[in-house]
Amino acid sequence: MQVPLLSLLGLALFGALHGQEEVTVQPDFQPEKFTGKWYSIGLASNSRWFMEKKQVLKMCTTVVTPAADGNLNVTSTYPKFDRCEKRNSLFLKTEQPGRFSYTSPRWGSQHDIRVVETNYDEYALLYTKKFKGTDTSTIVTLYGRTTELNPKLQEKFTQFSLAQGLPEDAILLLPKTDKCMTDAA
Repeated sequence: MQVPLLSLLGLALFGALHGQEEVTVQPDFQPEKFTGKWYSIGLASNSRWFMEKKQVLKMCTTVVTPAADGNLNVTSTYPKFDRCEKRNSLFLKTEQPGRFSYTSPRWGSQHDIRVVETNYDEYALLYTKKFKGTDTSTIVTLYGRTTELNPKLQEKFTQFSLAQGLPEDAILLLPKTDKCMTDAA
């Protein structure tokens, strides 16, 4: 009885790892076109943090600027209580254009970030796998160059999130806010 159970667990683990590798990256990714100001339109995740905080999350801005050696500086500004909070991240390029790694200095988590699809002037769909110890979570982000996106793109985000195994209650189109949205690109 234990052998079939171990085989099943092994198959499940292989499937999970294989599924992660199946997430493709934007063909011919052009980092210079990806830079500039983005608005977070949608966020989906199975992380405990997201599930606990999703009811208070709002749209925020993210500014991407080039860094040394093809890396990207990513600064997100979001409303938190009565102030605007900024988070700076350095996305390190990998051998695969459009795929980056990031290590959180605060939490020690490792992030595998992929720009799945973008047309650079309207939207970007990102997939992130976050690792901390034996804990892993998936994050899907929909960015827009404006605060309004075509409903077809929002549906694409929802369908992609579901295809990554995220349940419907883990998919959120972020409510608009005027707070903290005026940072210059």
